[in-house]
Formats: sequence, C-alpha cells, structure tokens
Amino acid sequence: MAAFDRIKSGIPGLDNALDNIRLGDNVVWNVTNLNEFSYFADPYIKQAKEDNRNLIYIRFANHPPLIEMTEEDFDLLEIEQNDSDKEFCMIERDGIKIYQVNPYNQFETFTLEVHRIIEKEGFDAFYVFDCLSDLQAVWSTDLMMGNFFRVTCPFLFQLDTVAFFPIIRGRHSYDAIAKIRETTQLFLNVYSNSADEVYVSPLKVWNRYSQTMFLGHKFNPQTGSVKVLQDGHEVSKYYKTVNDSDKYQNGQILDSWERYMLQVRMKHGEGENVDEECDKICELMMTKDEKMLSKIKEYFTFEDYTTIYDRRVGSGLVGGKSCGMLLARKIIEKNCPELYNNVFEPDDSFYIGSDLFYTYIVSNDLWDLRVKQRTEEGYYEYGKKLEEGLKNGVFSEEIKKEFIHILDYFGQNPIIVRSSSFLEDGYGNAFAGKYESVFCVNRGSLEERLTAFEDAVKVVYASTMNISALEYRKLNDLDDADEQMALLVQRVSGSYCGDYLFPTAAGVGFSYSPYSPLPDMDNGKGMLRLVMGLGTKAVDRTKKDYPRIVNLDKPELTMMKDIKEKHRYSQHYLDVIDLENRSLHDIRIDDGLDVLPRYAKKVLIEHDREAESMFRERGQRREIVFVNCEGLVRNQQFIEVMKEILSTLETAYDYPVDIEYTINVAEDNSFNINLLQCRPLQVSTNNEAIEMPEDKNVFFHIKESSMGMSRKNKIDAICYVDPHKYYEYPYAQKSSISRVINNVNSYCKNNDKTAILIVPGRIGTSSPELGIPVVFADISHFSAILEESYSEVGYMPELSFGSHMFQDLVEAEIYYGALFENEKKIEFNRDMVFDYQNILKEIDPNLDEEIYDMVQVIDFNGSNAEFYHDMNKDETMCIFND
Repeated sequence: MAAFDRIKSGIPGLDNALDNIRLGDNVVWNVTNLNEFSYFADPYIKQAKEDNRNLIYIRFANHPPLIEMTEEDFDLLEIEQNDSDKEFCMIERDGIKIYQVNPYNQFETFTLEVHRIIEKEGFDAFYVFDCLSDLQAVWSTDLMMGNFFRVTCPFLFQLDTVAFFPIIRGRHSYDAIAKIRETTQLFLNVYSNSADEVYVSPLKVWNRYSQTMFLGHKFNPQTGSVKVLQDGHEVSKYYKTVNDSDKYQNGQILDSWERYMLQVRMKHGEGENVDEECDKICELMMTKDEKMLSKIKEYFTFEDYTTIYDRRVGSGLVGGKSCGMLLARKIIEKNCPELYNNVFEPDDSFYIGSDLFYTYIVSNDLWDLRVKQRTEEGYYEYGKKLEEGLKNGVFSEEIKKEFIHILDYFGQNPIIVRSSSFLEDGYGNAFAGKYESVFCVNRGSLEERLTAFEDAVKVVYASTMNISALEYRKLNDLDDADEQMALLVQRVSGSYCGDYLFPTAAGVGFSYSPYSPLPDMDNGKGMLRLVMGLGTKAVDRTKKDYPRIVNLDKPELTMMKDIKEKHRYSQHYLDVIDLENRSLHDIRIDDGLDVLPRYAKKVLIEHDREAESMFRERGQRREIVFVNCEGLVRNQQFIEVMKEILSTLETAYDYPVDIEYTINVAEDNSFNINLLQCRPLQVSTNNEAIEMPEDKNVFFHIKESSMGMSRKNKIDAICYVDPHKYYEYPYAQKSSISRVINNVNSYCKNNDKTAILIVPGRIGTSSPELGIPVVFADISHFSAILEESYSEVGYMPELSFGSHMFQDLVEAEIYYGALFENEKKIEFNRDMVFDYQNILKEIDPNLDEEIYDMVQVIDFNGSNAEFYHDMNKDETMCIFND
C-alpha cells in the first residue's frame, strides 16, 4: 500500500470526522483511564483482523493487557523470556503478535529492542502499544517517556505503519504532553461520563482539515455513532464533562518526579516515616550499582537526598562519580566527625542528570546514529560519527536556563565539568581517564560563560564515543550495556595567586598499594601521589614531571639515591587556571613559586643544601629548591589524616579504594582537604607461587620492579622499540610510532597472539621525548608491557601506580614492569630479538625504513617464548625456547 493511504479505524463515524486515519499515522489517545482507550482500540483491532493486517501488540506495562490474554499466553511469554536463544519475547495468537519488552532494562536497551521489533515487522504493520504513562512510572520522569516517543514515532511513520498509544491525562507536565503532541500525527483528547457518553476532541490531525474536525465529538460505543457537537445544549454538556476532568490536572505544570518529591517532603515534614520513599529516591536518583546502592542507603538521610535533588538539573541518575564522591564524604562525616568538621571543605557541587544526555541526543536528531553505533558492525564507525555529532549539538532554551542557574551560583569562580556516567567508578569498572573532565575558567560576560559551559558539557558527552572509551567497554563486555552520561559540576578548589588559581597541592590516594619501591613496606597502609597545583599531573603522565610517591607506612623514605636524582625526578611544571588568558595550562615551577605565599611554598619545596652551601662559599646567597611536597610529607598530622581517610573508606566499602583530593594550606599551617572523588580500587591479587626456570636463553630477569598477577604464559610475539633509535627519530614524527604500536596490537588481536611490548621510558606520556604517547586502545591486547630505562638519553620508567594508564592495565590484567639500570635488573639480553626476522613490514608495509630499524616485531611461528611472574616474590623472567 502507499504512504498516507486511508485505512478503516473500525468506527466509520470517526473515519468521517478525521478524514480517515492514514498509513504512517501515530495516534495518541489522551484518556482519563484505559477503559476510555478500549472504546477505540477494540474496534481498531477487530477491523485490522478483518482486513488481514499484520497486527502487533507491544506489551511492557504493569496494567492489565489491552487485548484479551489467557493464563496460557502469560506462561508462554515467560518461557520465551527465559529462552536466551530467542532474539525477541513473542507469541502469536488469534491473528495478533504479542511482543513482551522489559522497560526496567532502562531507556536505551528498551527503546532499541522496540526499534528492532519495528524494523523486523517492516512496512504497513498495525500496532497497539501499552500505556505510555507506565514508562513514566518505571523511569520516574516525563522526560524519558517523551524521548522514547520522539524516537519511536518517526520510525513508525517511515515504515507506513499505524500505531495506537494511550496516555493518561493529568499524570504529565504540559511540556511533556506538548512534545508528544508535536511529534505525533494525531493527538485526541477523550472524556467520558459513562460507557454511552464518550467525547472525542481532536487537538492535532496532521495534514487534514475540515470546518468541524477540531470540534468536540460525541461517541456512543454501544452503537458506534459519532456526532459532531454543534448544538449549544450538547456543547455545554461536553464542557461540563471536560471541567469535571480538571481534577486530574492539578499540578500538571510539574513533572511527575517533582510532584512525587513534593509529596514525600510534605509527608516527612508531618513527621511520618519515609524510609521506603528514601529507598525509592535512592534507586531513581543515585545509581544502578547494587553494591553502591546498599552503601548509600546505609549512610544517607532524607535530608541528604533532598540536598542532592535541589542541586540537580534534569532528571535521571547523578551517576557513578557523583555517587562515589558523595558517599565518601558521608562515610567520613559519620565515622570521623571531628576530622570532617575541622579539615574537610564543604561540598557545593551540582549534578546534571543522566536523562539530559539522551534528551540531547534525541533533540539533535542523533538517535539514528546511536542505534547504528549499538550494532556490532557499526560500533566503531558510527561511534566516530556520533562523537562529532555530540560535539556540535545545541541545547534547548529550557536547559540553558538551568545552566545559567548553575553559573549564577558559582559567580565567576572557576568550575570543572566532570563525567559521571552510569558505569563509572563502580565496583569492577573504574573507567579511569576514559571520559573527559573540562575546566571552565568562568570569566567574562554571562553569554561567554554560558557558551564555554555548554561546550564543556558537549565535550564530556562526546567523550562517551572516543576510541579509548569504546575499546574499554568492548574489552570489559560492556559494549552492549546501557551507558548514560550524567555530569558532576564542581567549584575548582584553590587559592588566587596573581593571575592564577590553583590549590597548594593535589593528588590521588590509595588504601592499598600493590607496588612497594622500597623493601619492608606495609602495602596495606596505602600510598599517595602528590603534586603542586591542580591534580591533573597526578593522574596523567606529562612532560618531565614526577609526582611525589608517598608510602604511608614510611612516608619520608624515597628511592632517590642522591640530591641530583631528587632534582631530576621531581616536578618541573604545574597545572593552573590562568584567569587572564582564560585557560587551563601548565607553567614552570619557578613561576608558580614566585606567586605563592611563603607559608604555602615551604610545604612544597626541598632545599638543595649542597648547592646553597657551594654558593655561600663563593660569597653568594642563593636559594636552590625543587618541588617534591616535602613539607606535606613531613607533616605528621597530614599523614595521619590521609591514613584515617583511606582506612575508614576501605572499611566502609569492604574493598580497597582510591581517591582524588586537593589540599589548601593556611598561614597558621593548618590545611583543608577537598575530597573530589572516591571509587573501588581495582587491584591485582593472586597468591599462586610461580617457580622460575633455570637460567637458559634468558631474555630478561627482573626483581622488585613490576605489578600484576602471578602467571606463566607462552609468548607468541614480541614488539621491541629500540630506545636509542627512538631518541634519534625526529621529534615531530615521534608520535607516529603510536600508530605503529596500534597496528602491531591489532595484528596480535586478530591472530590471537599472546605478546609482550617493550618500549623506552614512560608509555602513555603526552611528551614524546619521554616515551611513546599511546592511548590504552593502542596497547590493549598485549599480555605484558615493560618500560626500558636508558639513562644515556634520559628515558626513565615510572611505575606510576595510580595513573589512568596504570589503572587500565590492572583492570585488563596486563603485566606491567620496568627494566631499570640497577640491581633490580638481573639480566636483559636485548639483542636476542634481533636474531629473529622482523615481521613489521608484513604488518605495515608502508613505513619509513627508519621505523623498520627502530621497531622490531618477532613472531615465533610455532615455537615460543615463556613468561613467568611471581607476584608474591615480585620476580619476573622471560626465556626463549630453542
């Protein structure tokens, strides 16, 4: 049949009144109850059967079915639902296909399943959907119900279908109803006093018009007659019915979620118990992670939930990062009240709910890309296209007003927009560094500040589709999971120093450290990574900066042998908010120290007494310092506070944790801590004892310089990057080696090769002169990764436990080791790799000859190497078989 062809509704008078329902029409019935819908749905279903239509019922609600179903039908659907081999849960009976779809799978999974059903059934299908209002009940928001309709209605229209949807009047905000009315082809109000006095008032009939079409119509379900209301007496009776129904519309300007919160607040204010309501609010506003939910319910009060609710923009969940931060603060508040009251900065964050993410996708016509990206073949290809679309969308005026409210609160203090997705920072998946966080300097006119804030939100939204995030989700079997992006908006903690804003120090902390660079350390005491300025340098591997590693068991001990090494492996740049240039960037340490008050400076620096003494002997008084946070490390109160925070959180979580924090030091030597983030810490644990082989054909043998679970592997391939040749390679081209590594990674993945990668310096750094600037997706399939020290040109590994790169390796169970130039390297016979044929040219035939000389890739082709690592002894060996 052709698009827009007339069809029979089963009610001839209605066909005349509406100039027929047409192929392509979505018909929304705005009813007081579902009995009113049945007056029109039953004749439609009967007529469709008589006309031999492909008739489909989409069942998802808790209300009684809209078509007659037997106990046997329900039993068959349950059997279908439990059959994992079936793509859809469907039975066919009496000329109707009944599909059961679960809305509790959340918006995206539910919507995609409905989309696939519609796609499967194809053109000219006739549909009856369960009540849209039940989606609001499940998702607790009109917003997502409206989003479902806005993406489903056009797809049905494209396939020339006819679909009936009921919606209950008075349960939804005017905005939600307006969006559905805008999208559908027909929107019809229904009112009734009795089964023989039913009124129909068309509010929208797309592409049709008559003089009487939009007047009220009286319908008698018993006789099937439809009469246009033109007589004054009949019209007055009609409006009396309409007015009587107004009682259902009280508060309709509010979203259903807002009305619910008002009711709970009133109940609480009257002294009634609201524990059950708190549990519901927690599940609908906080997280889907069962372990996190139980912890939040244990520590949060009704007042905590209302505080979060009042600082939230939009509906949906606040996401993993927000939950982790809020829960950690509540744990410390409850268990360490003195510490919380005297040391902690107050929290004044805002939360942008996860529903806005999908609303942004839908309103910018990106849903089709989202659907294609969720397929196996389109996962990466359409991910890239969706990433671009997310960067370039626009927000509605309504959302912009909410954003302005946030900006008004913070004034012109710098803020940061942080990812806080469904899956982030939960038990099992940290997503460390996968999604963006964007600093907003927040200076200038309101229009400029709003534009910068919107751009920041778009960047975070787009980061859900970056290659590292996609690869991470694929590797962790999360590529088919419902991942929505909420946002955490925080004030940047710090002091104004000249034209800059930055905290005295910042960093990351861990309640358990699986790596002890020094002997006889108690790993259970935890460790810190400390930097001057913003904490970005504590989690990223950038420039020639080394954070201060503090094992809380023996905080003042260091690996550095002398003052020269302390200088070299200290911090040389710090990240700041530049207020004048309205940007985030790094500056030289000396420039930062110049604007820092003396009292703050003294907790960050260490003096080179040897050099100062030498200058005094020459008659010169010079201060020679370097930044390694020595004053904080020697501050016993600070160390004890950090121990208490970490141990308290680990006990409450029943799991090791890692945190992000800032430290601001006052003139009286006191300090404040702002706890920015907390999440369960993924650590490698394995008690298996591995016996090292006899020393024959040893490729490398190291001790006390590795991390990872115990293992014994056959190695099929090795990729080795020559440090000297990498050093000599032109600086501007060094970054291209990342692509070479990526191609080797793909080769190993596609051919199921267990492989080792050995690279110079610090892998994953953003500074090519210090190592190869790969991202995790470039190295995700290697079984083991080692960094080689090469002091001749300054390459120095950093076993940077706590960096985002390291967290990726831990979660992927990739071994991580360092080939130092000291006693920890027992043996390393690097030239052994050159006894084998380099197959890089077969993998990537279009490279410069210099690269083939630099990057050696060997495939043992049937023979192999063997890799041994004993986690308990921290000993690793790799041997080549004859």
